[in-house]
Amino acid sequence: MIREYIEAALARANYEIIDDAEPYYGEIPSLAGVWATGQTLEECRRNLVEVIDGWIVIRLSRGLPIPPIGNSEIRGPEKIEEGAGV
Repeated sequence: MIREYIEAALARANYEIIDDAEPYYGEIPSLAGVWATGQTLEECRRNLVEVIDGWIVIRLSRGLPIPPIGNSEIRGPEKIEEGAGV
């Protein structure tokens, strides 16, 4: 589930070369704040995977929604109502 989501996000990534110490820049426009840089395009992609993974963890831990990407979707754990039969 998470791997498929990250792969779907990477398929929608935008990359560009910037004039910087780490010339490759990548971002996922549909995921606010998800971007990374790298010395090479491959390093940038690896860094972007780490950023997406951390972004997912933070959103899940804070109970924030994670937008679907294509057919990929991650939903947080269902909340159990207090007093529900166990």
